[in-house]
Amino acid sequence: MRSGSRISNNPVRTAGKYACSRLLYTANMSERILITPSILAADFGKLQEEVDSVASADWLQVDVMDGHFVENLSFGAPVLKSLKTKLPLDVHLMVSNPAERIDEFVDAGAAHITFHAEAVPERADQECLVDAIRKKGCTAGIAINPETHHDALQTMDIDLVLCMTVHPGKGGQKFIKDVLPKIRDIRLQHPDVMIQVDGGVDLETAAECVRAGANNLVAGSSIFKAKNRAEMIEKLRHSV
Repeated sequence: MRSGSRISNNPVRTAGKYACSRLLYTANMSERILITPSILAADFGKLQEEVDSVASADWLQVDVMDGHFVENLSFGAPVLKSLKTKLPLDVHLMVSNPAERIDEFVDAGAAHITFHAEAVPERADQECLVDAIRKKGCTAGIAINPETHHDALQTMDIDLVLCMTVHPGKGGQKFIKDVLPKIRDIRLQHPDVMIQVDGGVDLETAAECVRAGANNLVAGSSIFKAKNRAEMIEKLRHSV
């Protein structure tokens, strides 16, 4: 079995805590913040080398775009399967048919899978898909776009909420500060859920996100454009 398999690195949901081989994490803000580089910002021509350069992170995010839910196309399961890493692979499905895409990414080594509430708006369908992901051995999350109210999260029996702080589909966008109150509301209502933010995360906005209640920071450009990526990961981790 290749390194990075979900058996050895999968975040495990137990009693409100999230565990992986690298760390035990709770929603307590005094705990270590998870840093998740997004390979959407990496150099695709030397992708394995780019992945190796962020080995000190906690998770590794793979953005999957279908050209329908969002305009752009990105990674497929074969790219995910080719990666060699000990980091848990966090698959963000920006697709219109996530239920039909789960198996291919589980087989490719995903540890965590997030789908969008906008693509699966009904409570029964959200619950069914979360259950299907967990039965495959992965943790499950639901993402909401910047303009989407958190009431779109029809079920909170999930392992992670992803609050998009840019519009999905393109890297390098400016952070949307209007999302911060939504993060605060979710944290107040659900103190034990992992809240991930994705989009425009740098040293300044990372601190704002953590203060609002986020505890998993997805960063693309700020990490992959840094001269010292390991140093940037540490700075983001301790940005508050």
